[in-house]
Formats: sequence, C-alpha cells, structure tokens
Amino acid sequence: MTPEIAEVKQFVVKQMPFSQLPDAASYFFATHLEVIYLTQHNQHQWLRDTQLNLYLVRSGSFDLLCARGEIVMRLAEGDYFGYPSLLTGEAIKSQLRVTAPGLVYVLKAADFDFLRAEYKQFEQYFVKAHTNRLLSVHYKQIRDSWSEKKVSEVMHKGAVTLPPCASIYEAAKTMSEHSVSSVIVSDNNKLLGVVTDKDLRNRVLAKALDPAKPLSCIMTKSPKYIFEHNRVFSALHLMLKHNIHHLPVLNEHLVPLGMLTSTDLLRQQKSDPVQLIAKIHKAQSVAQLKLLASQVPLLLKSFANNIDDMSLLGKLLSSLSDALTSRLIVLYQQRHGPAPCKFSWICFGSQAREEQTLHSDQDNGLLLFDEITDEQKRYFAGMGEFVCAHLAQCGIRTCPGNIMASNEACRGTISQWLTRFETWLHAPTPKAMLNCKIYFDMRFIDGADSLYSEFATKLTKLVKNDLFFAAMASDINTNSVPLGLFQQFKLEKDQQQHKFLDLKRRGVVIINDIVRLYALKARIYKANTQERLEALLDSQQLSKKDIYDLKDCWRFLTQLRLKTQLESEPLPENCINPECLTSLEKHQLKEAFHLIKQAQQACAFKFARGSL
Repeated sequence: MTPEIAEVKQFVVKQMPFSQLPDAASYFFATHLEVIYLTQHNQHQWLRDTQLNLYLVRSGSFDLLCARGEIVMRLAEGDYFGYPSLLTGEAIKSQLRVTAPGLVYVLKAADFDFLRAEYKQFEQYFVKAHTNRLLSVHYKQIRDSWSEKKVSEVMHKGAVTLPPCASIYEAAKTMSEHSVSSVIVSDNNKLLGVVTDKDLRNRVLAKALDPAKPLSCIMTKSPKYIFEHNRVFSALHLMLKHNIHHLPVLNEHLVPLGMLTSTDLLRQQKSDPVQLIAKIHKAQSVAQLKLLASQVPLLLKSFANNIDDMSLLGKLLSSLSDALTSRLIVLYQQRHGPAPCKFSWICFGSQAREEQTLHSDQDNGLLLFDEITDEQKRYFAGMGEFVCAHLAQCGIRTCPGNIMASNEACRGTISQWLTRFETWLHAPTPKAMLNCKIYFDMRFIDGADSLYSEFATKLTKLVKNDLFFAAMASDINTNSVPLGLFQQFKLEKDQQQHKFLDLKRRGVVIINDIVRLYALKARIYKANTQERLEALLDSQQLSKKDIYDLKDCWRFLTQLRLKTQLESEPLPENCINPECLTSLEKHQLKEAFHLIKQAQQACAFKFARGSL
C-alpha cells in the first residue's frame, strides 16, 4: 500500500459507514477513487446527468442546491453527495456551489454498486441518509405551502378595535369605514370580545335593539383567538372545531393585532371546509345532514389538492365528524326535550386522535354523572341510538366491536368508567390491552366539559402500574412490520390475489401504540399522536432523534395511506401495492418500517424486560 493510499484510507475508515465495516471496504474505496480539487471554476463539471458518482468531501465547503437554486444542505469534511441518483437511477436535479475550494474523493457508479452488493450495511447507510434528506426537503416545502404559513402572513392586518362602551351604531359605522366584517372589542389592549356583521343582523336588527346601546350588550365575550406566529392550518382547525368565521390575532403579550377571517383562508385555498361545518351546525333535519355529509369526499379531494401534508386531512375529517355528532345531539334534544342532567359525549380511537380517514368507523360513548336515575338512563339510551344510527347514515360506519354510545356498555357514570379502566390496568390480559389501546385515546365532543374534566383528572391517578406498562410493551411487540430478510417487503394477498402492504396495521397502528405507551408513562393525556410526540420532547422518555424519527415515519405512512384512499385503489382498506411506488418511495417506506421495528425493540427493552 502506497503512502498516498494509506493516508486516504486512514481518513476514509473514520467516516460512516466505513467505521463499522470490515477493513477491506475502506481499502477498496481508497484504491478505486479519483481525487479532484473542486473550485468555483470547475464546479459545473460535476453533478451532471451523464456522470453518476459518489462524492466524499475531504476539505473545503460546498452548498448543495435544489433545482430552484435553494440550499438543500451545506457540505463539509466527511459529508457525501451524489448518492440519491446512484440509489434510484433518476436524473440528477441538484446543483453544486463552491463556498470554499477543497479536495473531494470521487467513486464511480460501478464501484459504488459493488460496495452496495458486498456490504449490506453500506447500502442501508445511504438509503437512510437519502430518506432523511427527502424528509428534510419535503417539510421545507410544506412550510412554504399555504397551510404552513404564519397567521400574520394572511390575516387582515391592523386591528379595528372599539371599547366596550362604544355604541352599536359606532361599530356599524367603523366597520363600514374600514370595509371589514367585524370589530375587536378591547380595553387597554386587552381582548374582551368580538362583534361581527352577523351580530348586527341577528342581535340588533332582528330584535329591534336600540343602536345607541353599548357593544358589550351584543359582543361575543371571551372569544377564541390565535397567536400571530401560529400556522394557518391551526387557525383553520380552530375555526372548523368551533364553527367561527372571525378569529382575533394576538401577539405574545396578548395585544390584538388584527383579525383572521374565513375569507382570508379562502384566498389561500380553493375549497371551503369552514362553510360546510357552518351548514352542518345549522341543519334542521337528519336529511339535511345526510346531504351535507355526502359532500365530504369531494371536499376532501379538493382540499388535498391544496395542501402538501395530506395527514392534515385527518384533523379535517375529525372536525366534520365532531360537527355531525354535535348537531345530531341538538336534533335529538329538539325532539325529546333538553337533557335531564349533565352528560359528556366522548369519542375514542381515530376520531379522538383527530386522525380519521375515509374508512374510519365510529368509536364513542356517553359519560354520565353518578346519581343518574333509571328514567334519565332511558333518555340517554335513546340519544345513543339516535346519534349512532344517523352518523352511520351520514357515512361514518358503525363500529364492528360495538364501541358506540348505542351500546349500554359504552354509557356509564364516572364511577363505572373508572372501575372498567382500573380492571384493565390491574389485570392486563390481551383483551384488556386491546381495550386500553382504544379507550385511552379519548376526547370530549359535546355536553358538560366539567364532567369530562372531573373524569379525566381521576383517571390520571390510576395509571401508575408498572405491570400494565410491561404488558402494553409486550403486546406492542406481538405486531410486526412487513419486512423480511435483506429488507425485502413481506406482502399479503387478498381473495383476488392482489398483493399489498397494510400501512395501518403494520405501520401506523404500531407507532400509535408506542407513542401512547410513552405518553401514558409521562402522564401526557393528549390524544393526537403528533401532539403526544411534541409533548414528549419535554420528558425523559425518548430521545429527540427517536421522537423526530417517529414523527417522520407517522407522517409518511399517513400520507401514503390517505393518498391511496383518495385514488380508490382496488385493494383492501389502508393498503398499498409497493410496485406502484417510485424507487424513492420504496426506499423511504423500507426505512420507515426499519425505524418502527427499532422503536418496538427499544420499547420492549425499556418496559418489558422482566416479562418477555
């Protein structure tokens, strides 16, 4: 070995993945590479379609640019580039810009392929590196989409405010002068309420109210609001959830800055889910609700065309399900009289996590106060039957496991629900674990939120049994990702012999189960998977890298799952044929499954060592 080759090999062997490979791998690399000195004058000779190579930076600094000229990443000593096209065979789309000239080692495609075939760990390293770069670029693009813009970028700037003592007449005049449909009612820069043109119609004109009266008589007090740096989609979700069209925007000191309206959002997208939610809340009959619900699939497709992150559709679908549920509860009470006592309608599963898809079914229940009478129970039995039956008519299928408020077992007092949870926690049988995976994803929908809060507070005190956590971790590891030897997909077949991967059961469900376990251990009682992961950043349960890996895997699998549903592929629900994927997507999917498997193993090691 010449001194020159020895010196190169000494550098190469310190770099991943060669530091974990046999010595022969770094020797092969060192004896088959070409050394170039990359400068501004010769930078355009590299990264060309006709010249596929692997590049390893020895010295200098270089910017890798996307086709639009934006920086993808900055390259320095020990960084590789050129491998995406070597892995996929697709044309090179990136460009290179020299910021500081330096030495670069160049390995030809044939030699790269030899190392891939000879050392599986070599290939896996670059597949993972490519996946991480794809995710990084993908989420940068998401941030540039309308739904990821800051509220401050799309709001009606300049708060139009009046004090609560201002007259109704003055408010109407101010709205006309500023060509706005609402005013913020504030005192000493503190948000007190909102008055809209709808309020002027319904609370003033329709009731012949004296316009000289103060705004405090008609304003919506303590309105929902959003901060200027929040995402537009967060604002959309808030408006959908609470059926509002005007959302005050505040700065971090709670000072009103302006108003965000549904019209502002309409300028950003072509579909209007806010309007559909509003119509649902105004529906006067089940027939009207069914007609409105029939518009949901078309709305989703339209909405999907205007966002990059299709996993956001889960929040939209859940908001629509919430609205349908709430309106059916109102219609039931219009027919049978107001509720005779406090109740909380709660949901479980995907609706609670705000992760519904077009194929999600119902999971709901009723929480009742402990002193309820038999007559009152009959009232709520009727409510459960009415709401669940008509949700099914609106397209939200009944639960195969009968986890619905129409089932007596899913209508219980606080004490009854707590007893059920306590039984599952202290006798963690497989059936109990299945129940926990469903019922611990829980969210309040309608009724008395104070009743639900009381129940949730008492429930948190029960979850402290290590045997339960161990059983849950063991149960999670009974499921497996669809990867076989040599990272090959393990496909299933339906009756028509269609080959497929089950993205829900073999991917998304496992992530949900893992995240739920860590969240319960950390006493995090959010239901949404992404929100649970975000909250786990402040705990010691998982490393930041593991959290970000799980977030990326969940988003990617959810994207594929929803995309397949919207395209109506002839496969079982939540499934995909990997042959329909690009080579990039296949690599990314294998890496996602690999990371999920690692998370499963780590979960078992942490919680279930004594029980496995």
